[in-house]
Formats: sequence, structure tokens, C-alpha cells
Amino acid sequence: MLQRMSFATMAFCWLFCSISSLLSAAENPAPSIVLIITDDQGYGPLGRHGHPWLKTPHLDRLHDLSTRFTRFLVSPTCSPTRSALMTGRHSMRNGITHTILERERLTLNAVTLPQILKKVGYTTGIFGKWHLGDEEPYQPYNRGFDETFIHGAGGIGQAYACSCADSPENSYFDPVIRYNGQFVKTRGFCTDVFFSAAAGWISKTSKDGQPFFAYIAPNAPHGPYLAPEASKKRFLACGFDEEQAAYYGMIENIDDNVGKLINHLEQQKLMENTVVVFMSDNGMTGGASGKPNSVMGKSADGVEMRPYNAGMKGLKGSPDEGGVRVPFFVRWDKHWPAQDIDRIAGDIDIFPTLAAIAGAELPENQVEGRNLLPLVNAPSAAWEDRYLFTHVGRWETGQEPNDFQWKNFSVRNQRFRFVNDKQLFDMQADPGQTTNVLDQHPEVASSMRKVYDEWWKVTRPMMVNEGAEMSATKPYHELYNKQLKDKGIPEWEAP
Repeated sequence: MLQRMSFATMAFCWLFCSISSLLSAAENPAPSIVLIITDDQGYGPLGRHGHPWLKTPHLDRLHDLSTRFTRFLVSPTCSPTRSALMTGRHSMRNGITHTILERERLTLNAVTLPQILKKVGYTTGIFGKWHLGDEEPYQPYNRGFDETFIHGAGGIGQAYACSCADSPENSYFDPVIRYNGQFVKTRGFCTDVFFSAAAGWISKTSKDGQPFFAYIAPNAPHGPYLAPEASKKRFLACGFDEEQAAYYGMIENIDDNVGKLINHLEQQKLMENTVVVFMSDNGMTGGASGKPNSVMGKSADGVEMRPYNAGMKGLKGSPDEGGVRVPFFVRWDKHWPAQDIDRIAGDIDIFPTLAAIAGAELPENQVEGRNLLPLVNAPSAAWEDRYLFTHVGRWETGQEPNDFQWKNFSVRNQRFRFVNDKQLFDMQADPGQTTNVLDQHPEVASSMRKVYDEWWKVTRPMMVNEGAEMSATKPYHELYNKQLKDKGIPEWEAP
């Protein structure tokens, strides 16, 4: 995602918010930050977003107590969104044009969110999915994280013909995790393990009174679709197949863990000065979420259960709204009110917003996103419109990106979405993208086509991974096998 605004406006906005955050910091200590990002959940599978049969009481409560950006837009797939929130700029400008094939690696020239937070006294931890490079220079402990408790690649057990591979033969149950550079054997379902590790670290870290940044990134509900039996039980009883039951069971398991974590923060009296963010990394998966219009099962009273995606067009991997729209809740008790904000915002805005909250300085010539604090304080205030850019990427290795400029892309402003150089949708009048209005608004399409072309020409030289050769080894496999031979894989003791 990338914004387009005048330099003077942007400079004034950043200056105003920087001064405000500094004045606030003089009166109050910087808040701790918990950022939870789920994998392939998307916008629809939440009770408060109208899902007709999925039960998410804890996320619903978080929704009710949060500032909610109702049109929060990210990238169509995993690594790109994660790189954008870590840097404040579009994923392709971080070198990321895929999720594998050495093209998921976050450029080493970028300054990351945990790095700027550490400069203002934060202790930083990651729990779950990194997916921004498995080779040593790219690992999160070299990118600003003090505590790392992660799996490799883009998913537990994944192994591609490149460096992007998790520990050998890993599983969602009792997974092997790389804990501060050493492999450990855990016990339990992966999501439970990640949240448990995060809660234990938070308890330990918070004792010194310094703020912390906990980045909790469960691999769920990404495939393969596996869930604890208790989480699947209700769906299986309704007639769902095994994978569908597991997908929705994983989401309800996430909900349980979010509830436990917030309860833990409340018991530790940490919610008084902690910002809690909840989001997903791309649109809902098209896998076990169900085929459109299919009947997945029946409720106890005989009501048919059909796939639900909040009426949007597109799923994960699509440049349409359904491929990139996600929940974005921010709960900061006594600071941010419970409210809806309908202005478009995106993954590139997380970095500058959290930096402003923490009183951290932005790196020079990197951040393209906007600090969202002015909108939070005055949702109806004047806010310059902008363009957000989506490109699915994922061309084959060795192909020229310029040949794919006009394929699988979209441009979004507050009102319109321009898709694949052929379709224009009025998202305010037609949020489901049912009617192409390009003929009615040719000047809008022309303007969006022009700014997108300008954006692409700047972005193409920043795709630094395009010429990378495939790694001859899988780093996690090599490191795991060496540790197994030298000293074995110890059991991890849950906090």
C-alpha cells in the first residue's frame, strides 16, 4: 500500500503528531503494545462482522471496546503485509514480490518497527510466524527482536525448493520451535503454544516497568487445516467436513486465546497502559472456508450454513476488496474511544502510528504510511484522500516484473477501486463490486492508471530479490539437524 499526498501536508501532519506524542510522553509513560496478526482469517469470520454461525465472543468484546478501522486494507498474501507493517512502506518496495523463492526476504536496508521501538526503551518479542527470510541475516533476532519464538518459512512444516522451509517434518501439534536461535520441542496445539509463550514473556518482561512490544503471529488458520478436537467438535456435528471444521475450529481457538491473553493482561494490571491491536494478514482463505453458495452443514435447528465473506468480492490472493480487507481493532483504554472510522487505511500506516504512540522517530526516506492518530481524535475531520496500491505479484522466478505490471493489480481511494486496467467499482455505492462503472467515470480510471504507472516505475528498481539465486540449502533443516546431532532438541518448559 502507498499513499499519495502533498509533501507539505504530510510534513505538517507528522510534525503535529510528533509534538503531541512528545508532550504526552512527558506526562505519561509510553504504553506497551501487543499486536496480534492471524494468518488467512480475513475480515468475514468474526461474529461482529456479521458471521451467521461462527462464535467469537472474545474478539467481539475486543471489537466493542476498540477503535475500529472498517476499511483497513493490506496485501493479498502473507509476507507482503508483514513487511509493510514492519517498515511502513509497500511490500514491493521492501523487495517482496512473493511468499517463497527467496522473494519473501525483507530487504536488509530497511529499518524495522522493533528497531525503532528499542531506541525508546521497549523490549521486543515475536511469537509465531515471521516469514520475512529464513537465512540468518534476515531472522528476527537480527531485525530488532529481543525474544524470538518462531517457526520457519510461511507455515509450520512447509518445505519449498529454496531456503524457505520450516523444521523437518514439523506439525501443528507439539511443534518444534526456534527459541532465541535454538530449537525446542513444545507440547500442545501451535496457537495455544504461541499465546502461552507470549503471556509468559510479558509477565517476565513487564516486571522491570519498561514498555514491551509483543508481536503475536499465530500460523492459524492457515492450512493445513488442523485444530484441537474440542474446537472442531461443534462443526463436525453440524455436518462440516474435516478441513472445514478445522478451519473454523482454528478461528474459535484463536478467539479463546485472545480472551485468555486479555484476561492475563487485566490480572497483571497491564491493560491500564497497553495498546492491543488485532488484525489479519490478508483476505479470507479460499481453501476450507467453503465454496461460494455451497451448503457446509446445518445448525441444530436445521438452518443451512453457507460460506460467508461479508458480501465482498475476492478472497486471499485477489486484488479485489475481499482479498485485502481485514479487521483492524485498536483497544487503548482511556485513550482511544470505541468507534468506527470509515476512512481507508492500511498496513503501511501501522509503523508510523505505533511510532507516534511510542514517541519513536521515523527512519529517513522510508515510511510512506500515515500516522492515524489525527483520525482517531477526530474521525470526521478533514483528511486528504490518497491512493493505496495492490499487486498480487507471484510471477515465476526469472520473469521480468514489468511484464506483469498491468496484471493482478488494483488502485483504491476512498470511493473507487480500479482493477486490472479494465474495471472500476464505486465502493461506496457498490461495496460488493457488482457493477463496473468504468464507462461512467473514464476520468477516474485514467487518473488511477496514471498514478499507478508512476508508482510502478519508482517501485520496480526496489524489487531487490528478483535476481536472487535459489539457495542450495534449507537453513532450518541444516541448523535443526546439526543441533539434533550435537546436543539434541530439548523440551520447552511452558511458563
